[in-house]
Amino acid sequence: MAVEIRVPSVGESITEVFIGEWYVKEGDWVAADQDLVGLETDKATFDVPCPEGGTITSITKTAGETAEIDEVIAMLEPGPNPNGAGSESDGQKSTQATQDAPKSSAAPAPAPSGSPGGHPMPAAERLAGENNIIVSQVSGSGPGGRILKEDVQRALTTGQTADVAVAGARDERRVPMSPMRQTIARRLVEAQQGAALLTTFNECDMSAIKELRSEYQDYFVKKFNIKLGFMSFFVKATIDALNEFPALAAQVDGNQLIYRNYHDIGVAIGSGKGLIVPAIRSAERLSFAETEQTISDFAQRAKQNKIGLDELEGGTFTITNGGVYGSLLSTPIVNPPQSGVLGMHGIVDRPVAVDGQVVIRPMMYLALTYDHRVVDGREAVSFLVRIKQTIEDPTRLLLEV
Repeated sequence: MAVEIRVPSVGESITEVFIGEWYVKEGDWVAADQDLVGLETDKATFDVPCPEGGTITSITKTAGETAEIDEVIAMLEPGPNPNGAGSESDGQKSTQATQDAPKSSAAPAPAPSGSPGGHPMPAAERLAGENNIIVSQVSGSGPGGRILKEDVQRALTTGQTADVAVAGARDERRVPMSPMRQTIARRLVEAQQGAALLTTFNECDMSAIKELRSEYQDYFVKKFNIKLGFMSFFVKATIDALNEFPALAAQVDGNQLIYRNYHDIGVAIGSGKGLIVPAIRSAERLSFAETEQTISDFAQRAKQNKIGLDELEGGTFTITNGGVYGSLLSTPIVNPPQSGVLGMHGIVDRPVAVDGQVVIRPMMYLALTYDHRVVDGREAVSFLVRIKQTIEDPTRLLLEV
């Protein structure tokens, strides 16, 4: 008996989702719990697993379309793998072969028939963009002529790209914004229009932390099975500064300000679908190791679209590290309804004056954007100075001075 693959409920306020990338195609046999498709909401992305082993007989919602909660998006015919036990689906084989097979001088197999101009899958769009190919002119072999990642790879290996228009030709295309991207855009505009945002800057010498990490990294990894990074120091320094200047974590509610006696520190993480900010709950109670483990877990699950909606709500203050992408200096935007965000940046060896001498030190610019309706300039500057002092002398964290 055929099984309906439906959009699962993902939260009380979510009524529809955006269909992202299908990981299988019609005719594929899939195993129980194998991910079928990536779905997006305005807050997060997640995968839909297969309820039991069987063959995908139809896909009723393609990538780029929207679907309501509990709507049928595919049909599955339960049954054993026709290729034999332990065999992978055709889609898995194709992907694995592309990633793992050694290069060969043998002539590649001819491309299956298909017509150009089909709807491209997200993975196909990314690969085409990386190779300056207009994806809509690649022949699609997926259901309904959809262009798969394998089609773009085949075009690259067979030389089909010689007949395909490259980027730079006067071409244009329209791609619908995903719910997450729409929400990011809306919230950024709301932050700019609904708050009096101001940014103050400072810089800190990272020498002490780098020496501390170098001295104790091996012991730390051996004991906790995770590396000691920079982020845990900044989380701890931020909590210390928030305890002294609580207005940076206050939130506006009408004509009232809400102060909390806990710190749910949001950490901005790139998920591939957009920037998400899961919150480290009660971060003031966590050790350095627990903080690093929490952040590492967020990063891994963000890549797998496994961050829950509840983990993205309720943060009291946000830290974002543009330095991992090479940023030297930026002005981060507050994540409403929060009142402050700390921006970390790249560590660069620069000449600085120390005790009347010019020396080379690893320096990082810090940026604090704050809501001036809630936070005075003196508090904001003092808050950032406090973080600078703690980072440059991390023993303060132990002595609480």
